[in-house]
Amino acid sequence: MQKDYIIDKVNEFLIDEFELEEDQLTPDALLKDDLEIESLDFVDIAVIIEKEFGFKVGGEEMVSVRTLDDLYNYIFNKVNQN
Repeated sequence: MQKDYIIDKVNEFLIDEFELEEDQLTPDALLKDDLEIESLDFVDIAVIIEKEFGFKVGGEEMVSVRTLDDLYNYIFNKVNQN
């Protein structure tokens, strides 16, 4: 799966679900500080990732995901690890 596709899908659901503006979605944006995504929001993100990309998100794996680029890379690596 191409990284551009992942970026488009992730940005699309962040805009739709969390009412973020497209210009907020820069790769270095901090999920908690810049985008104000709360701990409970990560549960929603995990469910969306599961539905959209077809794998279960492990909570311990998400600990290192701090920026939007970390999230893109995490999904990219999971879907392309075969």
